[in-house]
Amino acid sequence: QVQLVESGGGLVQAGGSLRLSCAAPGRSFSDYALAWFRQAPGKEREFLAAISWSGSNTSYADSVKGRFTISRDNAKNTVYLQMNSLKPEDTAVYYCNREPPDPDYWGQGTQVTVSS
Repeated sequence: QVQLVESGGGLVQAGGSLRLSCAAPGRSFSDYALAWFRQAPGKEREFLAAISWSGSNTSYADSVKGRFTISRDNAKNTVYLQMNSLKPEDTAVYYCNREPPDPDYWGQGTQVTVSS
């Protein structure tokens, strides 16, 4: 089992920005497409954004398109999610995983709370 480690969450006011990071300690995932997801209380886990192994292709959910940007640094085995213009409805636990998701890769996530 490989657990990814997400970080960078926190409390931010509406309209603010955060950058999340996700790494796989001691393991390379440069060959995999990766994605970010989130889960709000009482809701199903939601796909947000994906990036190809090379970083040349990305895709986004309509709910975050134009506000969030996914990127990766394969030399650092890290994938990022830059989140701008945050809204209270973005409050959730954020996770990264392979794309499509692998059950063995889910980590603990990082909490993002956006206050109004």
